[in-house]
Amino acid sequence: MTTKQPDSQGTADAPVVLISGGSRGLGLSLVDKFLDMGWRVATFSRSKTPQIEQREQDHGSIGSGRFRWFAVDGTDEDQIRLTVKTIVKNWSRVDTLINNAGAGNDGLLALQRMQDVDQLINVNLRSAILLTQLCSKSMIKNGRGSIVNISSVNSVRGHSGVAVYSATKAALDGLTRSLARELGPRNIRVNSVAPGYFESAMVGELSDDAKKRIQRRTPLGRLAQTKEIAEAVCFLASDQGSFITGQVLVVDGGLTC
Repeated sequence: MTTKQPDSQGTADAPVVLISGGSRGLGLSLVDKFLDMGWRVATFSRSKTPQIEQREQDHGSIGSGRFRWFAVDGTDEDQIRLTVKTIVKNWSRVDTLINNAGAGNDGLLALQRMQDVDQLINVNLRSAILLTQLCSKSMIKNGRGSIVNISSVNSVRGHSGVAVYSATKAALDGLTRSLARELGPRNIRVNSVAPGYFESAMVGELSDDAKKRIQRRTPLGRLAQTKEIAEAVCFLASDQGSFITGQVLVVDGGLTC
């Protein structure tokens, strides 16, 4: 899985990454990072943003041909299956999968509706398991691959009001460790990145006082930038992390130390 920047004639040989939830926030930073590295990038989200439209113009079929976006509801199994099938048909393979799509809601478990619980489990866990199952088949066929699950510090440190969200992220970490054992003999690495608080839509809903409290508890004294989380993901996905598997890399500015 080379990170070498291909020339225009080498696009067909560039590695392929599928990033779920790549229309904004960390997902969009991952899209940009892998495009900068010369990879072919596929992503999906429910709706198309102006940023995605720009990437299509710059790198899509009218550009370098290295970018594809799909309209997909992350809870729709048929749409997910069709998306992976289309990517493999058009680009022959999936070298790396980034399970980034996720949802969250705050609230005491005793007061949550089960339909909201089911939604979190479906988006954060079930869709990731399905994507991993589908993409790992391509990786097994090609004899190599890398999977990176976007977890959370909530999977390793308890916080009130996010019990179900934390449970889904902890499950992703468990999936990471077991699949590392299962797929390692096939030359496929599986890791998790557990971000702390970073600039995102979920953090944007916090009050200024809440953000200041988080910053005071963080040894580095600030929130992370999405590009800093993306750098950690790309490290694990690339040949730089070629002997790392089954690990949860916490990127939180020291919050959990």
